[in-house]
Amino acid sequence: MAHAHTPASPLFDAQRLDAANFAALEPYFAALLARTVTSAHDLEQLILARSELDAFVAERMADIYIATTRNTEDKVAEAAYLAFVRDVDPQLKPIASALDKKISSSEFAAQLPLQRYEVLLRGLRVDIELFREANIPLETQLAELDQKYNQIAGRMTVEFDGETRTMPQMARFLEETDRSLRERAWQAVNARRLQDRDAIDDIYDQMITLRHQLAVNAGFDNFRDFQHRRFKRFDYSPADCISMHEAIAMHLVPIQRRLDLERAKALSVSPLRPWDLAVDTQGRKPLRPFEGAQALVDGCSRMFHEMGSGLGDMFDTLREGDCLDLDSRPAKAPGGYQYQRQYSRRPFIFMNAAGMHRDLVTMVHEAGHAFHSLLSMSDPVLEYRSAPTEFSEVASMSMELLTLPYHGQFYSPDECARALRERLEKFPTIMTWIATIDAFQHWVYTNPGHTRAARTIAWRALIKRFGNEISWDDCEEVRDSMWQRQLHLFGMPFYYIEYGIAETGAIQMWIHSRRDQSQTLANYRKGLALGGSRPLPELFSAAGLRLDLGSSLMEELAREVDRELVGA
Repeated sequence: MAHAHTPASPLFDAQRLDAANFAALEPYFAALLARTVTSAHDLEQLILARSELDAFVAERMADIYIATTRNTEDKVAEAAYLAFVRDVDPQLKPIASALDKKISSSEFAAQLPLQRYEVLLRGLRVDIELFREANIPLETQLAELDQKYNQIAGRMTVEFDGETRTMPQMARFLEETDRSLRERAWQAVNARRLQDRDAIDDIYDQMITLRHQLAVNAGFDNFRDFQHRRFKRFDYSPADCISMHEAIAMHLVPIQRRLDLERAKALSVSPLRPWDLAVDTQGRKPLRPFEGAQALVDGCSRMFHEMGSGLGDMFDTLREGDCLDLDSRPAKAPGGYQYQRQYSRRPFIFMNAAGMHRDLVTMVHEAGHAFHSLLSMSDPVLEYRSAPTEFSEVASMSMELLTLPYHGQFYSPDECARALRERLEKFPTIMTWIATIDAFQHWVYTNPGHTRAARTIAWRALIKRFGNEISWDDCEEVRDSMWQRQLHLFGMPFYYIEYGIAETGAIQMWIHSRRDQSQTLANYRKGLALGGSRPLPELFSAAGLRLDLGSSLMEELAREVDRELVGA
């Protein structure tokens, strides 16, 4: 598809303009608001000019956020982050809303090419519909609370066997064949987590209250329905999510629990305990694909070059321009992410590698996001340089599966077979957990006045419905607070069902790749190159996939994966 060109003359001096200073930015946004629009061409030029300025500001915010996660104890970075969310972002939001109105309500909007601009315009109309001045300070408070949660999580370390270790580093011990060592590590980690249980509960309670008020201010009965609308979920509803929970309970929970029983039998333990879930059932040593971030990057480069379809060349662009921060260290925020710096069009990958197999999985997952950013980065419309999250996660989760035949860059053939089985077992595991977290949020936000005790009862019911076939005896407090480690609940509420929808796409991609890998990779690139320029069902279709939250697709995928697991 041919795109309109970005304006030829620079709108601002990127070297001089301070995007973290609202007073410096305001004249540029005011100039956009004051532009005279007398034709569809003028309106299109306004859209493109706004995209350029928004991308510049978005990159500054990206750099500030990245700095806070790289070192949660960096006071300068923290101050810059708080200054942006308190001083800059709240003042930009009314201007953004005014620009949304100027563009979407223009008499020339109907004259823009429908195929090109329908997704942008419908999104702007939702933003206008939901915007409330009264919500700006509430969003600021929520951003500060999320920062507080990240700081608490980032400070968590454990003294174990004479060393101070981060939580990601402690996870290595849960793969060890010595059961007593695994239990000691698990108990040490969770004793540390429980120290902050009340503080995290306090944060979450405040967030629930603030989010409910956001929804009420915007005319909604509850935050769930408000957030679904804010996420622009045009193609499925909360009721569809509940149907997906039911499909997972019907088709995947039985597989997960059968695998648990097989695990208990293989390990000769009864009952299975929480520290028995990551160890290899045949007593083999944990998969250790690399030592140090450089070995991880080098191996991934070779792997993507071997796969072809230009993936290796794209991956190699990440080696320069401060695009990677991979090793785990104290005070680094938990988790992993890919963040596109929208003005320079350079992806950034953040993770906490400790030499484990799951670190390799995280790396290829985030590389999938980076490929998405790189393949769609030429679109001059900022909103189209990122896709709906349901499809963004197809880009990343598919890479977890499509790279499996090339893990010989890290493993022996036997180890490659282990990695394949581990990823396929992840399908029921991740889907049951996604259903748990999403259903939990449905309950939390449709019962906003609940007590902590009621929340715990609701969580226990979900663990009973979707959880593993394991014993929690003497570990009930850990079970009851497990949700606290799911960072999406704090910083990105309701952004989790997308992983489940995307996983159904990724499993379809894996099934197709076994029949025709070359065509599958071509479809992968075709879908990703669209960015967010088309509706979600069309993005799935372009990649050769079906978008379906119901029982029929879930049953089909469960049967295909289970057939491979039983035969392996």
